[in-house]
Amino acid sequence: MLFPSQPLSIFASVIIGLTLTQPVLAQTASPERLKEVTQRGMHVMPFDLKQTQHIFNKTEAGGLQQVIVRNPPNTQQVELIRQHLSKIAQEFTRGDFSNPAKIHGQDMPGLAELRKAEPGQLRVEYKELETGAEITYSSKEPGVLNAIHRWFDAQLADHGPDAVPGHAHGAMHDMHDMHKQ
Repeated sequence: MLFPSQPLSIFASVIIGLTLTQPVLAQTASPERLKEVTQRGMHVMPFDLKQTQHIFNKTEAGGLQQVIVRNPPNTQQVELIRQHLSKIAQEFTRGDFSNPAKIHGQDMPGLAELRKAEPGQLRVEYKELETGAEITYSSKEPGVLNAIHRWFDAQLADHGPDAVPGHAHGAMHDMHDMHKQ
């Protein structure tokens, strides 16, 4: 026998479940902070923020950071993106996070933990994309994994409209599977 409240509770459970599986959007920093980060970033990042887009996708294993041109083809900006991401991937592999600190400050969330990661606890992989480049960060260490996610949230907040969260892995696959039914 169905109780009148049962369909409502099933509906509520579905809504809550869907909400919990969606990526959490980071809060955007104040206009003053965005301006400050943009000015600092111009001294560290050789590419033009207005011609490029940062994408931060948190994953179960860590995260994927992509920087791509907004309007391809833009070979000059693509080359600048690749030079920068290749360089910082090498620095991060050595535990050198000085460039993010120059842009976002020494107390950037997650940065201290990433700096303290023991050799082998943080894996950093660089890859070129047709419209830019990407860095994959991964760790099996829960503290480092948490630091990567907090660091991504801080980047999203500090880069404002020049950064967007990526899609949760599998979310698009689930949507495609729904359409097949």
